[in-house]
Amino acid sequence: MSNISNQSYIHPEAKLGENVTVEPFAFIDKNVEIGDGSIIMSGANVRSGSRIGKNCRISPGAVIGDIPQDLKFRGEETLAIIGDNTIIKECATVNRGTASKGQTVVGNDCLIMAYAHIAHDCILRNHIIIGNATQLAGEVEVDDFAILSGGTLVHQFTRISKNVMVQGGTRLGKDLPPYIIAGREPVCYSGVNLIGLKRHNFSTEKINEIQEIYRIIYQSGHNFSDAIAIIEKDFQRTPEMELIVDFVKTSPRGIVRGYLG
Repeated sequence: MSNISNQSYIHPEAKLGENVTVEPFAFIDKNVEIGDGSIIMSGANVRSGSRIGKNCRISPGAVIGDIPQDLKFRGEETLAIIGDNTIIKECATVNRGTASKGQTVVGNDCLIMAYAHIAHDCILRNHIIIGNATQLAGEVEVDDFAILSGGTLVHQFTRISKNVMVQGGTRLGKDLPPYIIAGREPVCYSGVNLIGLKRHNFSTEKINEIQEIYRIIYQSGHNFSDAIAIIEKDFQRTPEMELIVDFVKTSPRGIVRGYLG
């Protein structure tokens, strides 16, 4: 049975699932869908075009689905999609999409911490943590199990691959290939994300393979194109090797550089 406060506002056209909680002074607009078991806390604001999954928690002051901060936006009907089991903390914002992609997506089992901003047309996949006050510009893509620590600033169109860890306060304008740590100023490759890989049950042999691939990319003295050619020639074609190689080869912004200190 749902628990809906009579001090909240819910548009008559909004669709709420079973066992939804809406606390006092929450606002739920028209053209909104909220899945079973989700909690919309006091002062949260869920705007038109929002799609909230099951068992989500939207904290006080959070705003989901407001119009994009993009001067090209012309009022088109777009979406802000939040997957199942995702937590949006206090005063975080997720804008809806533009005509470019039509939707902003935050996947399943994500944690978006306080004061974070997810701009229009961003695509965040699953099991992602976005730290306090981290800001994602438009059309950023973040893959599974990435962690962006507090105060990270991400330039528009940047791609962040799987199992990446970003140091707090990083200003990021280059793509981050999978399995790495990025940090320092200016931002650079800071090693393989060993702790993250171990947490997700990567074997010692697999971690060694990833480390050796990045040794060729960042420490062999070759440019990125030559390094990738060596890896394709000398390494077994495992899923991890192919993910790294394909990411580097298809990166429109170019990948982050190695440490120059």
